[in-house]
Amino acid sequence: MKILKNIAILVCLFVINFAFACEACKLQQPKVTRDFTHGIGPRGDYDWIIVAVIAVITVLTFIYSMKFLLKPGEKDADHIKYSIFNQP
Repeated sequence: MKILKNIAILVCLFVINFAFACEACKLQQPKVTRDFTHGIGPRGDYDWIIVAVIAVITVLTFIYSMKFLLKPGEKDADHIKYSIFNQP
C-alpha cells in the first residue's frame, strides 16, 4: 500500500508540473489565459468567439452526458439495460 501511495504522489507531482504554462509561454498569453495554456493564446475577437463557442459546447456535452447517464429515461421492458441490471 505504501508503494501505491508513493506512486500516486509522484504522478500528482508530474501532473502539476505540466498542468500550468511555463515562463516562456506566459509571456505570449493574454492576461485571461496566462497561467493555463502553452503556446500563443487567442489574438483577435474571432479567436475569443471560437473559444467561447467551444467552451459552451463542452459544458453542454458534460451536462447532457451526466443527465443521460444518471437518468436515461428508457421505460421499455425490452431495453438492453434491463438485461444488465436484472442479472443475479
